[in-house]
Amino acid sequence: MIQFILTSVCALLIAGYFYISWNYDHWKKRNIPGPKARFLLGNLPSVVTQKRNITYDMDDLYREFKDRYGLIGYYNTRSPALMVLQPDLARDMLIKNFKHFADNEFADLADKNVDPILSRNPFMLKGEEWKEKRAEITPAFTTSRIKTMYPIIEDVCANMKKYLEEEFEKETMDGIDAKELSAMYTTDVVSSCIFGVDAGSFTGGDATIRKMGKGLFDPTWQMMVYFFMMEIIPFLTKFYKMPMVPKHVEKFFVKIMKDAIALRRKTDVNRFDYLHYLLELQEKKNLNELDMVAHAVTFFLDGFETSSIAMAFTLYELGKCKNVQEKLRQEIRETIAKHGKITHEVVSEMPYLDQVLNESLRLYPPATMLGKICTEKITIKVKEGEYRYIEEGDDVTFPVYSFHRDPEFYENPDEFIPERFDPENGGVKAFRDKGVFVPFGDGPRICLGQRFAQAQIKAALVSLLDNFEVEVNPKTKEPIIFDPKQFLTYAIGGLWLNFKRI
Repeated sequence: MIQFILTSVCALLIAGYFYISWNYDHWKKRNIPGPKARFLLGNLPSVVTQKRNITYDMDDLYREFKDRYGLIGYYNTRSPALMVLQPDLARDMLIKNFKHFADNEFADLADKNVDPILSRNPFMLKGEEWKEKRAEITPAFTTSRIKTMYPIIEDVCANMKKYLEEEFEKETMDGIDAKELSAMYTTDVVSSCIFGVDAGSFTGGDATIRKMGKGLFDPTWQMMVYFFMMEIIPFLTKFYKMPMVPKHVEKFFVKIMKDAIALRRKTDVNRFDYLHYLLELQEKKNLNELDMVAHAVTFFLDGFETSSIAMAFTLYELGKCKNVQEKLRQEIRETIAKHGKITHEVVSEMPYLDQVLNESLRLYPPATMLGKICTEKITIKVKEGEYRYIEEGDDVTFPVYSFHRDPEFYENPDEFIPERFDPENGGVKAFRDKGVFVPFGDGPRICLGQRFAQAQIKAALVSLLDNFEVEVNPKTKEPIIFDPKQFLTYAIGGLWLNFKRI
């Protein structure tokens, strides 16, 4: 009996070994260069070990091969994927050859029966359905509509200022986590614009929206296990799809959307916010309840977490670089003195503010990589004189962080130097045209909410720097290291800052 058990265990271990390793010659068979995979770990050991953020594993591969090839094949545990190493090639794939890479990497993860909200998000949609939904939501992010929502943003800025002043009076206060402050701010802005309600982050109200918003992003251990199993046994997704959005979070957003619509129709408030646009869209397109909620959550996702990450890192760098902070404050105050009032148009015309935000996005893109699926077979140059096919269904990764931190494209790439984006040097366009500045992606599927995100971040920076001096609190762990347990860019230990009234 013992011998039978031992034999069975050995047989299972051997079978498991061959199952995991048999795919490790995938790229060799297709004559695509790349590193040799390690058993189970593939080429991204952090996926399994969680010792560091996957961004750093990707960057190691990028730096090892970028001077030799335009494209390599690598392995995420046992799943083969491609990495684009040349920014000009990446730009062509995202723009000129978009039809060959039209779908996002996670398009097949969300199922309409399992994830009725997330599966209707334009980020997850494919083909004609993506085009239709994106066309529906694009008009909500025009400059003119953002302009009409600007008074809402200003009200939240005033609440944030008052909140900080009240915090100063607390003897126990020892710094403020810029990420948490930024998330409170973006939560209140998007909640007011979408649902017409004050989330109460700064006014002591019920912070349920904030908690539920975090639930859209915080990866649970079950989800991490699910993603790991997907890489090991990909065909499992054909039999079981795990909901990406927890059911209690889904029910919350469905209810708050219903309540917001009922209240708006009952009070007949003439407010040209995002909810107003959704109600107009519902009448034109006869949208059902889930489509309305999905559009609302799309706006929430675009305006909430990624915006708060960008805002927090910008505040951190301003706290660290006093000369940049003073230069920006001078621009803000000169602009206020000239115009008497800060409006959306005025903020949009502050060149140094724009440079500061772009430099922060370069150093700390909220998503450090882009993932695409090849939707139509195409020939790509691997190196000079050599071409290979990318097949339909191949996963393709674009290492955004690595492009942004490459000394070939940016002098002193790890330093915060907003002047590199000075219009006299070609501005941000010069870097976008080279494909080396892509914090929002590029091409037809570029982030829909980027203009709104930038508008609310800039408004917050203007309000804060006009009233407070920012410095880094000793509780901030430097140098900044990205949290290995998060999908987006979070600093381990938080970004702790001191705000001094001026």
